[in-house]
Amino acid sequence: MPITTAVFDAYGTLFDVSAAARTAAAEPNRDALAACWQKLANDWRLKQLQYTWLRAVADAHGDFWDVTQEGLDWALENNGLDGDAELRDRLLHLYWELAAYGEVPAMLLSLKDAGLNTAILSNGSPKMLDGAVQSAGIGDLLDDVLSVEDVQVFKPHKSVYDLVVKRFDCAPEQVLFVSSNGWDAAAASGYGFYTTWVNRAGEPMDRLPWKPQQVLSDLTTIPDIAAQN
Repeated sequence: MPITTAVFDAYGTLFDVSAAARTAAAEPNRDALAACWQKLANDWRLKQLQYTWLRAVADAHGDFWDVTQEGLDWALENNGLDGDAELRDRLLHLYWELAAYGEVPAMLLSLKDAGLNTAILSNGSPKMLDGAVQSAGIGDLLDDVLSVEDVQVFKPHKSVYDLVVKRFDCAPEQVLFVSSNGWDAAAASGYGFYTTWVNRAGEPMDRLPWKPQQVLSDLTTIPDIAAQN
């Protein structure tokens, strides 16, 4: 079956999750953050993801914004910055304005010009995702923004991927799913999507029962992959 629908994870895939810490670190009087912003950004993202997995297996779903704040609090403490309430507020504010990666608008436009459906499938809450999409100016290039809030469980639960086939009335084999999370791309491959892992950091492949069909360093060639499958 040909690909009819291209679906993207949001955070880390379309939107640069390191942008909040990087931007804050470049501001005046942020010497302590400037010395560790990359580690803090990595800690923040890792804990944010770990907390979604733990909540999913414990049947303790919560709003992704709460999870994002909890991950940041852990990261701030781990980097000796937990006493800076103003910094915490600034980082959270910046998270609502994450920049899209540079190739994203042209890539999405190319998919739309080819007649494909385009969508986001994310752990993010609807309000968070709307803020990110509007800030990046890519709303006109997306047919829908799907959130796990509709099923009340985080990825990689099967019911999350079900949202795509229900929304677009398509078979899993007609979906190109793209994520910067290796575990997400792998799980989506096990679900039946044709998957691409955007491995910007050059990380090893996750040891899981499934693997993504493609591994890329950025999103530039996604329209070519969609056209070839």
